[in-house]
Amino acid sequence: MIQKFLNPEDEYSPIPFWFWNDTLTEAELRRQIQDFNEKGVKGFVIHPRIGIPHEIEYLSDHFMEFVAFAVKEADKLGMKVVLYDEAMYPSGSAHGMVVQKNPDYASKALKMTEYKGNGEIKIAFDEAEFYKIVSVQAVKKASEAEIVPESITLLKPEKYEISFIPEDDSDWSVLVFSETFTNGHIRGIHFGEDDGEPNAPASSDLLNPDAMKEFIKLTHDRYYQVLSEYFGNTIIGMFTDEPCIMGRGIARGLKPWTGGFLSYYQRQGNSELDLPYLWFQAGELTEQKRRNYDEAINLRMEEAYYQPIFEWCDTHNIALTGHPHESDDIGFLKYFHIPAQDVVWRWVAPENNLALEGQHSTMAKCSSDSARHRNKRRNGNECFACCGKDGIEWAFTADDMKWYMDWLFVRGVNLLYPHAFFYSVDGPRRSGERPPDVGPNNIWWPHYNQISSYIKRMSYLMTDSFNTAQVAVLCSAHQLPWQIVKPLYENQIEFNYLEQELLLSEHCRIDNSCIKIAQQAYKILVIEDSSLIDAKTQLKLEEFVLNGGKVVIYNPKVKMFPAQWGISIYALDEVVQKIDELIIREVKVAKPAKDLRVTHILKDTAEFYLFVNEGEEDIDTQAVLKATGAVEHWDAWAGVIKEPGIVENVYADSITINLNVKRRESKIIRIDNKKPAVRNLLLEKNRRMDTLLLDKHWVMGNNSSKTIELDCLLPWNTFEGLEYYSGTMIYQNSFTLQELPAGKIVELHLGEVCEIPCITVNGIDLDTKLWSPYNYDITNYVKEGENRLTICITNTLANRFNNLSLKSGLLGPVKINFSQLYT
Repeated sequence: MIQKFLNPEDEYSPIPFWFWNDTLTEAELRRQIQDFNEKGVKGFVIHPRIGIPHEIEYLSDHFMEFVAFAVKEADKLGMKVVLYDEAMYPSGSAHGMVVQKNPDYASKALKMTEYKGNGEIKIAFDEAEFYKIVSVQAVKKASEAEIVPESITLLKPEKYEISFIPEDDSDWSVLVFSETFTNGHIRGIHFGEDDGEPNAPASSDLLNPDAMKEFIKLTHDRYYQVLSEYFGNTIIGMFTDEPCIMGRGIARGLKPWTGGFLSYYQRQGNSELDLPYLWFQAGELTEQKRRNYDEAINLRMEEAYYQPIFEWCDTHNIALTGHPHESDDIGFLKYFHIPAQDVVWRWVAPENNLALEGQHSTMAKCSSDSARHRNKRRNGNECFACCGKDGIEWAFTADDMKWYMDWLFVRGVNLLYPHAFFYSVDGPRRSGERPPDVGPNNIWWPHYNQISSYIKRMSYLMTDSFNTAQVAVLCSAHQLPWQIVKPLYENQIEFNYLEQELLLSEHCRIDNSCIKIAQQAYKILVIEDSSLIDAKTQLKLEEFVLNGGKVVIYNPKVKMFPAQWGISIYALDEVVQKIDELIIREVKVAKPAKDLRVTHILKDTAEFYLFVNEGEEDIDTQAVLKATGAVEHWDAWAGVIKEPGIVENVYADSITINLNVKRRESKIIRIDNKKPAVRNLLLEKNRRMDTLLLDKHWVMGNNSSKTIELDCLLPWNTFEGLEYYSGTMIYQNSFTLQELPAGKIVELHLGEVCEIPCITVNGIDLDTKLWSPYNYDITNYVKEGENRLTICITNTLANRFNNLSLKSGLLGPVKINFSQLYT
């Protein structure tokens, strides 16, 4: 197990999106694939992207020749390939070819047209205006946005005309519900096919089973026809990407629909008279009617889109992977062999509470909890796209990337699809297409082996393991509560989202005071949305409580629940106190640490605690772990295992450790329960500190400019001629040591750096740090007398690609700290 962690198998490699976005050649494809392989990247998603020339037509023989070449090259190197099912996205249209085959396969919607009046309302329907009339109804208006539900009346047109005489002189309206084409599109792969451009491919009707059969025939069958010998070995999956029922760029006010859907909608227990509820408030049943409609649409989407594609992939020995349209669409993920989600547009971020608040904050748990409850080994995330701070995408840093990786891993994600590696960054349409390139065309690429190794180790740890969460949070198929779980995160209480569908299924059983599903066992079920408690769910909750389980319900409106099973809380943060009354936590820290995240997992009979610091300050506290055994620190970044010397106290069933998690650090603590726990606290000795400030006599330059002598460190973009420079600057200085007493530690502190420093001390290269704090132990590299210091700083590419003048370079203060330990 140790060797598998230190040198994990290629299975755990990142599998980046590879943007094919320019003229393709076999030589360049081979070069880039080999470059990926040399950096430890053992797979890729072939993603046709805008910028491919028109002569390389999607799925044509010419296009497929390049795909086949790339697959064969990957096969030679033992790499894996995931095919992408669209050009470019969202999925389901085969670059508009589905609609070209049959215009009736274009995406459809339900449109509501209102005719107002307070007397007789006469309408003569224009056949050109209405593609297909679904229903005509009269309603009494209580206000502009509200109708009287009892007034809803079904009307029957005669020869494209209707006349309605209201029963009173109130404001009435006639509502015409018609099926219409959305005129939606997808983003294409050639210039001229993007949003707002004339040749954007038409989106297809994802709710139409026949249209989706055509999509599978055009796309999936085509790939199999050419590449069948590689399916199930080199080709491991097909990626479907946020299929959007109505397409992009549609008019407001439309609702998803398809031909003949009214009868389907009614078969789900709904009424034709429910349609007005989709546009108007109509009393206390409004939200329920809308939920019923959403459920019918989602069920049809499962039957027409997800299930057939899942079955095709299953039959052809590859995995369906990818993600639905919404970040919390957990219900659709049951059709994915490798469920996934996507972090884009900095919806999730270290700042502004975005790590824990809002719909998107649930996406990592969305995929991981779906996978763990359905016994699926892997779950993924398409990560990093457009995640630069302040909307400056090329200013995305390695510091940011480390934060996002750990945000995902600690929530259970174990496969990363970095978005994206660009085949080309030639021209603003390519370099500006959902940037940044997070691979070969970015500044950290020379150091990417460190990144890929870290991803592999963390992915290995989080695969074939399960967390010991005692708390489940009930959710619906398409909404994950985030407000009630925020205090759980901030108090290191691990939980998993449990779908209502699974709670009621045969896969979920009540046993020994726990809800048991897959390898999970939950003693507490937390409910934020009490509307989920329907009759069937109530019976399951009663069974759970009668067997000793606990149900905690957020109940701000003081609803009446059966006293024998519902424990009400009236404020969201009360959930922590209530849980503490009911169970002993897996981890409990001595002082508040709101930025500390934790997962306690079991893997191969060993126990691991993964701690992640999601904040900007170091976390230093004590933690009680509900486990006992010998303690080891498994360092996934450095690839080393050591005894950390942090055990403060040992008890029969727990240990207390001193826990220090630095900024941007993840810390893995392994508990070996086959060996006895031993108190091994290494006390910090007193430290006498002297500091040498290197604030003057710097020389800065590069190979193409004159050197500049600096008496103080300033951003290089403040110098004339360097305002927009993206690249590397070399800083040189020296310092003199009179003596090096035994036991003295010499540390170099760079202070602020923008962005990546590579350091040489007396001609010896130090390990590269990709995020702050930029502190280095240089004790073994210095000498008595003069010491030469060379620091190469590379800034982000934002200055070049965004024509900005962002702060760049070595900003300091740069210090040499000399410390002597004494008792």
